[in-house]
Amino acid sequence: RISYNNIAMINFIKRHSVDMGKKKKDEEKGESAQANEVMVEGDHEKTTVIKLTNGKGKEVSDKNESEDDPCEGLSFSVGVSESKNGKYRRTMEDVHTYVANFCERLDWGYFAVFDGHAGKASARWCGSHLHEVLQSAMLKEGDDHDGEGDSDDRDVREAIAESFAIADKQLAGQTDVGNSGCTAAVAVLRWEEVEGESEEHEQERVRMLYTGNVGDSRLVLNRGGKPLRLSYEHKGSDTGEVRRIEQAGGLVLGGRVNGVLAVTRALGDTYVKEHVIGTPYTTATQLCPQDRHLIIACDGLWDVCTDEEAVKLVEAQEAQGAQAAAQRLVQRALEGGSCDNVTVMVVALRHHG
Repeated sequence: RISYNNIAMINFIKRHSVDMGKKKKDEEKGESAQANEVMVEGDHEKTTVIKLTNGKGKEVSDKNESEDDPCEGLSFSVGVSESKNGKYRRTMEDVHTYVANFCERLDWGYFAVFDGHAGKASARWCGSHLHEVLQSAMLKEGDDHDGEGDSDDRDVREAIAESFAIADKQLAGQTDVGNSGCTAAVAVLRWEEVEGESEEHEQERVRMLYTGNVGDSRLVLNRGGKPLRLSYEHKGSDTGEVRRIEQAGGLVLGGRVNGVLAVTRALGDTYVKEHVIGTPYTTATQLCPQDRHLIIACDGLWDVCTDEEAVKLVEAQEAQGAQAAAQRLVQRALEGGSCDNVTVMVVALRHHG
């Protein structure tokens, strides 16, 4: 049983990414090697990020295991690992974010991976701001509220869809994002009160997992050792997406929108927004004791690894924790011949009474 007594509200936000091109220039100028690291301070916590090299010439970035854990005392822990995959990629365009005690609610969580294309600017903007947009949407006042708004009442799937639409509009107004865009795979973990099954328990507390995605980044839940996919891949090979794009006046050539983009939904990409929309696929799942991990990763992993294999690899690392599991999946992607940037986030779910 996890006790929440004397646990301070963390309100912690953490994002980091590795842009090796910028890092090299900074080192040549004699500047700090941490110049491209992003550190956001919450009210009570502060963390930094270190970069590790796995000894094979592949740059890998991991969370510093010695840093304070923002998820300490909560019902989940987070591990993140990423690689530029320098053998095939000159720059790193992935960004990830996670927020402990999301919406300033104890034991809620926000988790996201963004895979950029045509530059990193859109992914970086989403990594820095989408959680804020979503929080505002979840706290949005309804007609039946007393003026303070209540994030417990609104369907989170609607809030996710609204936040994606707002993000798309705000990206269109940014002068520095250019023609860049990004996929997005987002999850929100929170507690909810539901009607009980007996008179003795009029209300019961359940844990809900909500997800939303555009593009080909993927979310997979480990339920009892078997994968449950919580995302939909929006690709040029999908007949429904091809039909939608053609009806909007676009073309899909060689599996790419207008012969350019391999994904049919994304945030950003303002120059083809009428065809590459930002409307997400969303899910709502009531978690049970058999739900042990959530895996969120870009296609750099899924191009070479099945859902089933990913779950097995995470299960094999369960005793070592979420960080070891994320590192193992990145290693699997690199060893499997992935030609893309690789980012993996593993959320380990702890259950208690």
